[in-house]
Amino acid sequence: MTEWQSFFSCHMVYRALKSRFGRAIAQLSYLPQTFRLIWAASHVWTLVWLGLLLVQGLLPGAIVYLTRLLVDGLVSAIGAGISWTGIQPVLMPVSWIVGLLLVMELSRGAIEWVRTLQSELVQDYMSGLVHQKSIEVDLAFYESSDYYDHLNRARSDASGRSLALLENSGGLLQNGITLITMVALLLPYGLWLPLVLLGSTLPAFYVLIRLNRRQHDWWQRRTTDRRWLQYYELLLTQGPVAAELRLFNLGPYFKTAYQSLRARLRAEQMAIVKEQSLTRLGAAAIGLLISGVAIAWVGRQVLAGAMTLGDLALFYQAFNKGQGMMRSLLSNLGQIYNNSLFLGNLFEFLQLQPQVIDPAQPQPIPQFFKQGIRFRQVTFRYPGSTHPVLQDFDLWLPAGKVVAIVGDNGAGKSTLIKLLCRFYDPEAGCIEIDGVDIRDFAVAELRCLMTVLFQAHIPYYVTAAQNIALGDLSAQPTRAEIEAAAQGAGIHEAISRLPQGYDSMLGKWFPGGSELSGGEWQRLALSRSFLRRAQLIILDEPTSSMDPWAEFDWLERFRALANGRTALIITHRFTLAMRADVIHVMRAGQIVETGTHDELLAQTGLYAQSWQNQYKKLESASQR
Repeated sequence: MTEWQSFFSCHMVYRALKSRFGRAIAQLSYLPQTFRLIWAASHVWTLVWLGLLLVQGLLPGAIVYLTRLLVDGLVSAIGAGISWTGIQPVLMPVSWIVGLLLVMELSRGAIEWVRTLQSELVQDYMSGLVHQKSIEVDLAFYESSDYYDHLNRARSDASGRSLALLENSGGLLQNGITLITMVALLLPYGLWLPLVLLGSTLPAFYVLIRLNRRQHDWWQRRTTDRRWLQYYELLLTQGPVAAELRLFNLGPYFKTAYQSLRARLRAEQMAIVKEQSLTRLGAAAIGLLISGVAIAWVGRQVLAGAMTLGDLALFYQAFNKGQGMMRSLLSNLGQIYNNSLFLGNLFEFLQLQPQVIDPAQPQPIPQFFKQGIRFRQVTFRYPGSTHPVLQDFDLWLPAGKVVAIVGDNGAGKSTLIKLLCRFYDPEAGCIEIDGVDIRDFAVAELRCLMTVLFQAHIPYYVTAAQNIALGDLSAQPTRAEIEAAAQGAGIHEAISRLPQGYDSMLGKWFPGGSELSGGEWQRLALSRSFLRRAQLIILDEPTSSMDPWAEFDWLERFRALANGRTALIITHRFTLAMRADVIHVMRAGQIVETGTHDELLAQTGLYAQSWQNQYKKLESASQR
């Protein structure tokens, strides 16, 4: 090998080591953040825990030192007979050892209790942080696969890894204190002995760091696979899928998919475990060889008369415990590094920042709409998409009127709701309320102006009264207000027939629950919308689960409830749209027709053609 080749080879090794240790140091940078979170969750009990760790760390060294006194006392007492003078050198160390062992057991029990309490507090605190961040992030995050990968990793690591890190750090502190006492006991026998301790455990430490990194990299790469397992589990075990799973005999298909993926992940995991076992065995053999050299040297010193039996007992215990403490300490460091790798996912998740935020100086929210809502030259495309849903889009919603928007699927109708609620901001143009850009309002106050029935309404598995009250928790609605909202939505009679009326538990997830039909769940969601006496009512396909008779009854109620307020209804049903004050026909992200029902029929355009098609279908269905 030439000089340049040698230099290049050494340089590459140096860069590889620098890169590896650089990554390790970068991961360990999460430690202060983690400790701050743990301190915030349980600072009082953390102090108690540290005090107990200090006691636990000092006791083994004291017991080892007393063992030397005990052995030397036994040697001096041999042949002296049973007398106070003979047994006094033995009784004192024995008494102290027994007392310290008792203290050790008491502190071990106390530290276990404190650790359990800490774990509960930290788990609750970490879960709260993840839940809060999940609430704060923009809706756009929930429409990204990467976000679900982040959420999956953060949820699986939030409390468990933090607690493991806390325990490893505690073990590091305790083992470090014990190791220092053992080193102090060994130093009189030779300055080189602590170096032997370190040398006997370094191979295991290197192996631990290397394998932990590989384990983490594998776990990180398989996040999406683990989410597939969760998805298959959901399909195989949850009620909403059960009927279709049986009808189309899909159970064996998804079961096989689950088992195949599990088998692949299991094989990869076992390959990593096999490598771990073999490399750890080699590192342990090196450690034993180095330890054997030290023990052989001590045996020679005893045979030469340079050490007493008490020295031998002290050395054996101190070296043995020191080696164990060194292994434990380096293992703690390895585990801290490993947990910090996983905790990086938690802190990456907690660092996600929403893009839809309050302005620096929010404008006051109007108590009543005077003019209305206007979309001005709005252009919008969903994150990651190159195709705009809306392009230079204009729309006018006059105050106090009921406005309907009809159109085919994919026209962009539901996108209007997301923009009005500021789940997203347009990339161009603006949306105004009474001439003020909605981005100039505080987000929470803006959303208080409106009540929305989304197309995918949520069945909450609580009581019927609680279901409706969720529409406006801040108002603390009375039972009379809850019942009035239910009557407005046409669900009052159905609730009254339940076993406990408004106090009946809904859904089948919990004991005693009553199931509702699809139309009844939709009416219940409508009652939540009506409970919130907002200035803007937005309904996305509000009668999609209702039959024509129920729809006609609801329409009569809705006109009364919407009186004096601005309402936006998105629907495919022209029997609903025809009762609106203004109808907009939307296609491919643009408004193509506007007018009343009669005006649009007179235009003989797209609305008129669609009306005729729907009317013929309804007429044909009624004749059958």
